Amino acid sequence: MSLEQSLLTTTAWFPVLEPEEQQRVLRDLHSTHYAPGAMIERKGELATSWLGVQQGLARVSVGNPDGKLASLTGMPAGSWFGEGSLLKHEKRKYDVVALRATTILRMPEATFNWLLDRSRPFNRYLLDQLNERAGQFIGRAESDRLLDPEARVARCLLELVNPTLLTRAATKRLDITQEEIGYLARISRQRANQALRNLEENKLISVEYGAIHILDTDGLAEYGQ
Repeated sequence: MSLEQSLLTTTAWFPVLEPEEQQRVLRDLHSTHYAPGAMIERKGELATSWLGVQQGLARVSVGNPDGKLASLTGMPAGSWFGEGSLLKHEKRKYDVVALRATTILRMPEATFNWLLDRSRPFNRYLLDQLNERAGQFIGRAESDRLLDPEARVARCLLELVNPTLLTRAATKRLDITQEEIGYLARISRQRANQALRNLEENKLISVEYGAIHILDTDGLAEYGQ
């Protein structure tokens, strides 16, 4: 699949651009491939581009000098992120790590600002995305403090198929391992396995090797409430 086809089918923002805008984006984007476990962006580095996951899965996390790690969210293929640091011209406040072999697209700051200045649909997309991310992080705070592992996994799965952030979410199929779910939900692989089985028994998901099918998004959203 070409870059243009990929952007047309996996993003909500590229199809709404004017042809001239699409051509500049295609010309200015550049990609980098990362091995599993590789650092994509490091906390404290100045943000100079908008980031997109073309293939793979990345984890956004924060840590301290003692090695304690807190996972903030997962970024599957089709995700675009990092606009907050770019808009504020500041350093990244988190690390971005590849959980599997991952291809990252980078849109230079100049191109990003050019789209902001001329495209109302692009601005609308960013507003909706920022609003959705704010809601996600509020939910994460609640999840970490109040919810059991099954509810935390349910919320994690919903984040990975969020229709506001991912047009590909319509498939409701996640190519993800139980270990990766554990990383993102901040629980052990064994506990993630148990939680997934419980959700499957409730007919909310279907689990197969290396993939999860979302059967009932409303049920997942209500789980644990």
